[in-house]
Amino acid sequence: MTATTDQLVAACQQQDRDAQQMLYEQFSGRLYRLAVRMVGNEDADDVTQQIFLQLFRTITQFAGRSGFETWLYRLAVNECLQHLRRRKRKALQPLLEEPASHQRDAGARVEQRELIEAALERLDPDLRAVFVLREVEQLNYREIADALDLSDGTVASRLNRARKQLREILLDMGWVP
Repeated sequence: MTATTDQLVAACQQQDRDAQQMLYEQFSGRLYRLAVRMVGNEDADDVTQQIFLQLFRTITQFAGRSGFETWLYRLAVNECLQHLRRRKRKALQPLLEEPASHQRDAGARVEQRELIEAALERLDPDLRAVFVLREVEQLNYREIADALDLSDGTVASRLNRARKQLREILLDMGWVP
């Protein structure tokens, strides 16, 4: 029998190491993906580790007024934004290094992915956070608003701005729609 997220959270609030491990295993992949898109491939491991350190340090503050995942995404985005503020801007990094392929269309997909990741890195971090939570993590507007402590209208406006700026950046980088 596997424990539910609520059960794991309650056990983690009691400092249960096994529950902490299970919670880590349940969310580490998603938080790593978020970190890669927010701070880049090079720093994602460190930021993901920092997210979990902060999670286990502050999990007793989770009171259940919002969903745990919403609370966790808020914590994760805040850690990513703090990291970006400390680091400033740095060289662009592709999202993933994919193995060489003999297929032409696979090479084109890799190029397109690298172009999108480079364009994402140029977006303002606040816009990038909204965009990644919506388009990559598939959160709805309410969940994003809760995670980032914004109104639904602000989420919609930032998402619209992010999409528009991302398109402009991609066009400036030579993307042909």
